[in-house]
Amino acid sequence: MRQFTSLEARIDDAAHRVLTRLPRTGIAGGLVEFVVFGLKQGWACLFGGVMLALILGTALFWPENAWLARYDFLVIAALAVQVAMLVFKLETLDEARVILIFHVVGTVMEIFKTSAGSWIYPEPSLLRIGGVPLFSGFMYACVGSYMARVQRIFDIRFERYPPLWTTVLLATGIYINFFSHHFIPDMRWGLFAILALLYARTVMHYRVHRFWHRMPMLLAFLLVALFIWIAENIGTWSRAWLYPAQRDGWSLVGLEKLGSWYLLMMISVVLVTLVHRPRAIDSQVLQGNVRPVETTPF
Repeated sequence: MRQFTSLEARIDDAAHRVLTRLPRTGIAGGLVEFVVFGLKQGWACLFGGVMLALILGTALFWPENAWLARYDFLVIAALAVQVAMLVFKLETLDEARVILIFHVVGTVMEIFKTSAGSWIYPEPSLLRIGGVPLFSGFMYACVGSYMARVQRIFDIRFERYPPLWTTVLLATGIYINFFSHHFIPDMRWGLFAILALLYARTVMHYRVHRFWHRMPMLLAFLLVALFIWIAENIGTWSRAWLYPAQRDGWSLVGLEKLGSWYLLMMISVVLVTLVHRPRAIDSQVLQGNVRPVETTPF
């Protein structure tokens, strides 16, 4: 899998010229590793961060009587951002394909969920399907963009990854349950149990700067779900969409939504694996060997 776009390669070279002068060991070396981790996470979140900034900015400053609806502007802006990221080599074509898949999958679910009254989009717009403004699909695309970008930016490898066919079946069941629980008993607890069994032994290995790090996949799912939940609270505060309990005044999105986002992580991972197949970690890394700084991504 390609590690960098051409622009990222130039950024990486410039970053290494600085990083090679910084401490390698001790507290200072650990701090360098931590700062690089944060910078790389921010780079992986590029599309999502821009979209969140646009949602907040339009909530605060969009004119009440503007000729263009706020939601329609967000659609146009999201498309412009995607084109710019491709033109300026901030995103690969594979990542653009992932974003398109997420947009379609997310929009289909949005159409159903809004018709079932799970949430609403309170503002008018022209660019919509039923009660769903088209910008909503880009919210799912932000997750897809992050999942695809973080895999190559951190050079993620896996230990004991479950067979792909089992993950596809589980993701399909989770997606169906998002619809079917409106008509039959909710199967999410059973789906949680299957997910835990599949990924209980799976470990994600990733490079920050000089060193390989590791994290259980189940914990990684939870951390990403938590950040999406925080972003969702920002989105509802800005009235980009609202849950029924928020119609008369904003309140914190319930923690039970973490469960929904946790299951969404499973769907997200499977969709990304259709473009970027999971790569096994090299045995030398498991034995404690590390690569020199010159060959590790920024």
